[in-house]
Amino acid sequence: MARDLTPGSGIRGGRLRVYLGSAPGVGKTYRMLDEARRRQERGADVVVGYIECHGRRHTEGMLAGLEVLPRVRRSYRDAEFEEMDLEAVLARRPSVVLVDELAHTNIPGGRHPKRWQDVEELLAAGIDVITTVNIQHLESLNDVVQKITGIPQRETVPDEVVRRADQIELVDMAPQALRRRMAHGNVYKAEKVDAALSNYFRVGNLTALRELALLWVAGRVDEGLRDYRAAHRIDRVWETRERVVVALTGGPEGETLIRRAARIADRTAGGDLLAVHVTRSDGLAGASSGALAQQRQLVETLGGSYHMVVGDDIPTALLAFARAHDATQLVLGTSRRGRINRFLTGPGIGETTVDASEDIDVHMVTHEFTGRGRLPALGRRHSRRRTIVGYTAGFVLPWLLTALLSQAHHRINLTTDALIFQLGVVIVALLGGAVSALVAAVIASVLLNYYFIPPIHSLTIGETNNIVALVVFAAIALTVSTVVDHAGRLTSRAARATAEAETLSTLAGSVLRGADALPALLEKSRTAFGMRAVALLSRADGEVLAHCEGEHQGEQQDQDGPQESTEVPVGADAVLVLTGRRLPAADQRVLTAFAAHVAAALERDRLAVVAAEVEPIKAADRMRTALLAAVSHDLRTPLAAALASVGSLRSPDVEFSPEDQDELLATADESLVKLTRLVDNLLDMSRLQAGALTLHLTEIHLDEILPRALDSLPDPYAPIQSPDLTVDIDEGAPPVLADPPLLERVLANVITNALRYNAPGAPVLVTASHHADQVEIRVIDRGPGIAPEDRDRVFLPFQRLGDTDNTTGVGLGLALSRGLAEAMGGSLEVEDTPGGGTTMLLTLPAAHPVTEPVEPIDPVEPVDPVDPVASGKEPPHE
Repeated sequence: MARDLTPGSGIRGGRLRVYLGSAPGVGKTYRMLDEARRRQERGADVVVGYIECHGRRHTEGMLAGLEVLPRVRRSYRDAEFEEMDLEAVLARRPSVVLVDELAHTNIPGGRHPKRWQDVEELLAAGIDVITTVNIQHLESLNDVVQKITGIPQRETVPDEVVRRADQIELVDMAPQALRRRMAHGNVYKAEKVDAALSNYFRVGNLTALRELALLWVAGRVDEGLRDYRAAHRIDRVWETRERVVVALTGGPEGETLIRRAARIADRTAGGDLLAVHVTRSDGLAGASSGALAQQRQLVETLGGSYHMVVGDDIPTALLAFARAHDATQLVLGTSRRGRINRFLTGPGIGETTVDASEDIDVHMVTHEFTGRGRLPALGRRHSRRRTIVGYTAGFVLPWLLTALLSQAHHRINLTTDALIFQLGVVIVALLGGAVSALVAAVIASVLLNYYFIPPIHSLTIGETNNIVALVVFAAIALTVSTVVDHAGRLTSRAARATAEAETLSTLAGSVLRGADALPALLEKSRTAFGMRAVALLSRADGEVLAHCEGEHQGEQQDQDGPQESTEVPVGADAVLVLTGRRLPAADQRVLTAFAAHVAAALERDRLAVVAAEVEPIKAADRMRTALLAAVSHDLRTPLAAALASVGSLRSPDVEFSPEDQDELLATADESLVKLTRLVDNLLDMSRLQAGALTLHLTEIHLDEILPRALDSLPDPYAPIQSPDLTVDIDEGAPPVLADPPLLERVLANVITNALRYNAPGAPVLVTASHHADQVEIRVIDRGPGIAPEDRDRVFLPFQRLGDTDNTTGVGLGLALSRGLAEAMGGSLEVEDTPGGGTTMLLTLPAAHPVTEPVEPIDPVEPVDPVDPVASGKEPPHE
């Protein structure tokens, strides 16, 4: 049955009707075509903009008699695809157009990237659109569907697009019925049925998707119902669905109320749990934020939602919230006030709420804290010193006023005397609060009667007017003192709230300071609460995780006496300990907020440590990925050549001459040598990356290692084929401290690189000189050179500047050479060759440092630079 949920908004010309399916294959397209035929029979101009029948013959049969607009073809990645021709639909301008698969992503080249955007344009043009979408394609449910089915949905449509539809019809089918349809071949082709039934279309998956669809549509219906009631001003609760509201005060009974309300909500299918806390409009209510935070977490754990509303009349605010959410039941806790307290203060919140609840059921839940509250405090709490001052003033000030007024009794009348005594009572109220003002009012009444109301010096009152005057005086004195005390209490709480807000604002700034958040939080907590020291301890073993002390802490301890500690939990694994003065109970709320921020800072530090631990793994993964990408060709080419040569030699079908056999063996040998060299480089680079390279540093002369390095040069760079290679070693150069095989690899790689990029006809020079405790080996070429901004890049793995193929290597030579040089205590840097070209400077520690400096030998005379373009070489080095 179609569900007309909301009337057209009037913002757009066309109306949107959506067929929402619980799963693929439930019949959305068939129902859409059936609706199109019905409208066509009523005379509507209906066209098919895009329909995907998926080869289903029953669905294709529904197209008979409907006008189908041609589709537009677009090319994408060497393939042809068909899309809805938006321009053709707009030009045709029908009254109704059918557009299947609302969440579809368009092939690049159209006007919009998504089909739902095409639909929005059609609606804006005044064309009614009928479309289809599955529940798994709604953006808000994308991650939920992936968890259920294990399949990510790449095509999604924003929920708001579907919510704005004028009509939404749910197309549903029982999971067993849908599976039977699939088994009969009515959904997918026969070769796909078994795989679909055993994966996405399992009974559990289909049941979960069906529930998601029903709940989503139910929520949409609920929105429509609320809009209808608001439009028609219906205030009564319609019990279409059980919603249980639990009122939280932040008191210790909160968890009991939440669990009781959750059990009530669970008794009916689809019952909702809502928790609400009413805070005063002046923001001065004293509920514990820490307790409310814990209760909020419990509500959300039980599947409910937490709300906070503002209102000075708590019963009225609770009932207004409950009616706004169509709540059927309201859960409150019985009063914590005792009998005397209830007698003095009148009806409580629960009784008032029950009287005004009307059609909402109110549950009064008993708990262990019922009736354990104390008498209401008369006045605000002051410090001990101020309390003493208030009581002293309450006793003394009326006597002082009596003495002063007695001296001027003949010049002032009784009314003035009473007003002056009232002023004294107000002063006492300001000093010590309502209780001390009550004491002053009683004493002032007695003194006023004894000394100033006839008959004087007697407690007897002769005139009725004087009795009235005395009673009025006492009433006014008590009332004014109460009002003054209340105003002072509000002023104090407002000042405290302002201070708390400023403290929490500074606290938030401390958290946002990054790596220093935890020390900043501890220091801020120490200074905010005036403590000597603050420590963060581990609950498991008492280990100090962080600590903060004030200056001259030892001296303060001697002066201020013994210390007291206040502890507050920080998450489940730590505790915050403040040492110093005794912390008032009023500071506990802010301290709880500090603890929450400390817990957040601890969690962030933990995540930073985890991220730091993961980073090397990520780097290794990137290295492995780059390695596989880079060496795939280089490993395969020599291996294939060697296999082909050996395979040809072993083939019984062909007889090779001795020359051909030698050539094939040479090819196999050359390929295996290349493969061995590449594997050695890769293994050494992996050892360097892992820090597992083993060094055997020994004393070795350069004239011993250089010939071995030259002999290991690959063809065609071997010395016999490179007559332009010149070696010039300083005769006084001391031996170097290095690992001979590794140093041979470094020299061979650097020299090979120079020969590869050197200009034709120009010499490549290898020189060595020494400076005190270092030996410098320069490999100088006349190639195109390396730009300054690229000099660090050439030493990165798999970097080959200006070279796009891998036929000459994977770019590991210089990276490996620098790594090996640094592992041996040396360095490898790039310099410009005078006159043009590149000089690789290899510096190694000398085995026997030379104490007297030796003038270095100029490695090369400047010559005219060789034009790299004219040389025919590709630019530049690895």
